[in-house]
Amino acid sequence: MSVNRHKKHLLVLPEDDANRQIANGFLLEPSLNSRAIQVLPCAGGWGKVIKEFEDNYAPKMRQNQLMMMALVIDSDVEKKGEVRSKNANRFDDVSDRIPSDLKDRVFVLGSWIDPQKLKTSMDRKSLEAIGEALAEDCAENANKTWGHELLKHNERELKRMIATVKPFLFTDLH
Repeated sequence: MSVNRHKKHLLVLPEDDANRQIANGFLLEPSLNSRAIQVLPCAGGWGKVIKEFEDNYAPKMRQNQLMMMALVIDSDVEKKGEVRSKNANRFDDVSDRIPSDLKDRVFVLGSWIDPQKLKTSMDRKSLEAIGEALAEDCAENANKTWGHELLKHNERELKRMIATVKPFLFTDLH
């Protein structure tokens, strides 16, 4: 389903299929306004996420002040047994590429390492189930899943995002 572009909405641009599965799981939360969020096709890597954002979505965001974006990447801190430098923080690298006029409407989130390792560390919960649990946390102002060791680095960005998108993204079921 596509979003209503005449109201506030959030587009989610996942790096790869694992991040797409997590984003699709987020859509399963019952209190989510499905007309206010859309998961886009995978970009094919974190570099392609930022390139696609810069080339295609930044201009659209400037034309539509109601559009917001979540760029879902992972830091690949650990890849094939190698550990990246602590100075190489991909989340900061991507955030630094967001133009200043769009910073308040673009959010960079994701697992600290490959989502498959996140899945393993969460008792092999499916990636979609992880996404649904993340959405539930957002809807309930909880930190059960977002507080996980491989997700807690998102805390500052998540607070910023929830303050901006929660009013239109979730409905109160009570």
